[in-house]
Amino acid sequence: MHGLLGTSDNWRTHAKYWSAHFCVHALDQRNHGKSFHSSVFDYDVLATDVINYMDTKQINKAVVLGHSMGGKTAMTLAMRYPERVSKLIVADIAPKVYDVSQKFSAIFKGMLHVNSSNFSSRADADASLKNFVPQLGVRQFLLKNLTWTTDRVLKLRCNIEVLASKLTEIGAAPPDGKFLGKTLFLAGEQSVYIASSDIQLIQKHFPTATLVSIPNAGHWLHAENPKGFTAALHIFLGISAPSL
Repeated sequence: MHGLLGTSDNWRTHAKYWSAHFCVHALDQRNHGKSFHSSVFDYDVLATDVINYMDTKQINKAVVLGHSMGGKTAMTLAMRYPERVSKLIVADIAPKVYDVSQKFSAIFKGMLHVNSSNFSSRADADASLKNFVPQLGVRQFLLKNLTWTTDRVLKLRCNIEVLASKLTEIGAAPPDGKFLGKTLFLAGEQSVYIASSDIQLIQKHFPTATLVSIPNAGHWLHAENPKGFTAALHIFLGISAPSL
């Protein structure tokens, strides 16, 4: 499961790689990607969405992996429905409250502006978003949400208005509970999302959890160091890595 303003496409390369070992399902969470839009948005409903998907696909139990917001969905899923999770992998997020409204204020202002405009080229949308988000890599990630309408203008596929109104829910901690199954937390070495002081909190909710730092990576660790990310999963999943 992807993070905030991401899509299942963020996992395309990883999903293709792991399909040699597993049946892989990369999901668009509600209000993201090609999934449905809804005014209801919190981690309980996001976890229930995954259970409903698993039921539809007749998946009794799965290894669950989530990044950032998707990691909080994964944690909630594991604590609410432990019998459906064989192993849990959480990428660069801790089970705590984050101030999303402050951290993402400029991003949401920019995305709302882009969506309220009628751009006919991605270059124009990028130039507009640059006034709010100067980092090229972040803009490229965000503008993956653009899609053509029938009127041949670019609009965001994600439900940006609802997401902008749900920043408190997005920043909220997962529910109070425990998951006793095998758990791996991955932290980008250059990221500030998981602090050393979070280890005690992680082990309170996930007593068997191990924390692995991925070198040369920030928050988007699976994109910034895919080899290091994949190597850590090989060890955790007990699968021999291919020789390089």
